[in-house]
Amino acid sequence: MEVRHPVHPEHMIMFDTEELREHFLVDKLFVPGEPKLVYCFYDRLIVGGVCPVGPVSLAVDPKVIGADFLLARRELGIINIGGQGRVIAGGTAFELASCEGLYVAMGTRELQFESSDPARPAKFYLNSAPAHAVMPTSKIALADAEPVVMGDSAASNKRTIRKYIHPGGVKSCQLVMGLTMLETGSVWNTMPVHTHQRRMEAYLYFNMPADAVVFHLMGQPDETRHLVVRDGEVVLSPSWSIHSGAGTANYSFIWGMAGENQDFSDMDHVPMARLR
Repeated sequence: MEVRHPVHPEHMIMFDTEELREHFLVDKLFVPGEPKLVYCFYDRLIVGGVCPVGPVSLAVDPKVIGADFLLARRELGIINIGGQGRVIAGGTAFELASCEGLYVAMGTRELQFESSDPARPAKFYLNSAPAHAVMPTSKIALADAEPVVMGDSAASNKRTIRKYIHPGGVKSCQLVMGLTMLETGSVWNTMPVHTHQRRMEAYLYFNMPADAVVFHLMGQPDETRHLVVRDGEVVLSPSWSIHSGAGTANYSFIWGMAGENQDFSDMDHVPMARLR
């Protein structure tokens, strides 16, 4: 399990491109047969990816999480962005098509990931946060995540937001997770920008052509930087950082949050005039 330590905003402004990528970008999440977990000290969120060509179980380092299995004191959100697959959680198998999700309860010891067709493997994206109570393990079908259409074509940001794990849907202790899809011709996400001092966020960008990139904007509003992000890569966004982006084509992204609350609208909006 890889570990990422927190970065002070005054320290971040001295980073060059490679240092920014080392601290905030997570890549190579979906290497077939090689599960990957990254533990970050921003609200102790774990992000991970599993692309099984045969049955895959997750191994964790007890020195990192203080337990001998991942969900001893944690909860887990999963969204599949690949081919058909299944997750066996606590002895129950859950079939997940592309863009279907699963919330897995604290205390679930058995976790196994499989692809229905190894030639077109599933790609399971994982977010895990500390938990204090057992919430029911629940599957989230794409149709069950109510769509909210926002933005417009004139601003190049027409998009559909779907909340998967949140207080009004599948409930969790603190994890909030969902998916945003931009329409053809729209490339901007989360502009005008905001921060949320009370929680961190992680973005997984996907549904991108092989030759496309997203320029992900980060940093304090008056000290912005950017990361060039490709399909299947994650950006870790501290609570002090904006998190916005523009792509060379439309794309989708999964957002996951952990912290002090689960209020989706709890944002510290930034006036456009303040951006630098």
